[in-house]
Parts: sequence; C-alpha cells; structure tokens
Amino acid sequence: MDLIEVVVLAVIQGLTEWLPISSSGHLVLAQTLMGLEVPLGFYAALHLGTLLAVVVYFRADLLRIISAFLRAETGSKEFRLGLYVISGTIPTAVLALVFRGFFESLFSSPLAVAVGLMITGVLLISSRFGGRSREVDLPRSLLIGLFQGIAIAPGVSRSGATISVALASGIQPKEAFRFSFILSIPAIIGANLLEFGSTLTVSYQSLLGFAIAAATGYIAIRIVDRVILREKLHLFSIYCFALALILFITLL
Repeated sequence: MDLIEVVVLAVIQGLTEWLPISSSGHLVLAQTLMGLEVPLGFYAALHLGTLLAVVVYFRADLLRIISAFLRAETGSKEFRLGLYVISGTIPTAVLALVFRGFFESLFSSPLAVAVGLMITGVLLISSRFGGRSREVDLPRSLLIGLFQGIAIAPGVSRSGATISVALASGIQPKEAFRFSFILSIPAIIGANLLEFGSTLTVSYQSLLGFAIAAATGYIAIRIVDRVILREKLHLFSIYCFALALILFITLL
C-alpha cells in the first residue's frame, strides 16, 4: 500500500468505527473500489488505534470501574456498570464464536454490506423511541450485547446498533452513549485476538495507520457524544439508506 491508501483506510476506520455507519462495511467497499489486498496486520493496527481512542475518551470512567472492582465496592454504580459490561460481552462473544464462519463469509460481499446498512438504518430510526429515563440493568445489558454481536456483520454499525437499542429500551442518552462505548472495549480486544492474532507487524504503514485511526476515532466519538445529547442519532439513517440504495442499484 502507498501513503495515500494508508491514510484513506485509516481515516475511514477512525471515523466509521464510532460514527453509526459501520466501519467494516466501509472498509470492505474501500478495499473493493481501490483493488487492495490489505494485510491483516494493518487492519489490526487500525483497530488498535480506534481502541486507544475510546480508552482515552472514557479513561475517567474506566479508572472508576477498575477502582470499584479493586476495592470490592459492590454497592457502587461503577461496580454495577462493570458487571453489566461483563454480562453484555457474553452474548457478543457467543455470537462471534458460534457464527464466526458465517460472518467471515460476508466480508467478501458488497451486497451483504448493503443489507447491513439497511439494518443499521432501521435501528437508528428506532432510537427515536423509548422513555429515556432508565439506567442500564442486566436484561438491557444482555440485549445490547446481543446486538453488538450482530454488528459483527459488515454494514451493521456497532455503535449504531448498541446505542439505538439502548435508547429504544428506555436508557438515558448519556448512559446509552457511555455504556455502548465502554462495552465495545472487550469486544474489540477479543476480536483482535480472534481475527488477527499475531499478525500485527511494525511498519511505517501500520504505525501511521494506528496514529491516524486513533486521532480520527477520538474526533468521531466527540461527534457522537454531541449528536446523542441533541437526540439526532436517527439522522444518520439517511446516509445508511442512501448508500445501501446506491449499492443495490449498482450490484443488482
């Protein structure tokens, strides 16, 4: 890959990983359009970059959760949040392991991306509904984790699916935003271990991609934060439906 290709893929990963429009879907399309055979090690670097972005953004929350666990503060809100992150990770992990082969087969299909984008659009519209008064609990953490697992499919946005389901189930916008992104951390770590293993290599492409993905990923999280507070998440469905329609017209 040349410098321009590295920059383009890193920016796409950084922005679309956290904006509710599916990073996997956009990377599949970009790779197809650019005629690239992207090394797995480079993908691993991009994912680690976006992981760094979310860890830095929520560092205060993460430190409070870790502190609550170390001190066994079982009655604290942070301790419960940590438990819900663990419970929400379980359905994600089960789907990832049981349907791994099926999900992998979809990554070579732009048509699957189009279908995934349509699903994302519907989920984003659903975010307009819900009471907006509840906090995360065990049943909702499992439900959100289930949709995070479904979002492994290309075209289905992880942030779009989890935040939309959280909002539709009545969770407060700020709480939905925070839980969705913190829940993504073990999922990203697990996915990198499962998919990329020891493929990560140190090269100027991977280091540059890592840095760009981290920076653009941080910006994307800030954008989503503001969008959530203004309750405008559903507007991203317009983009998802439009891109899906273009793909359907092109492919069919």
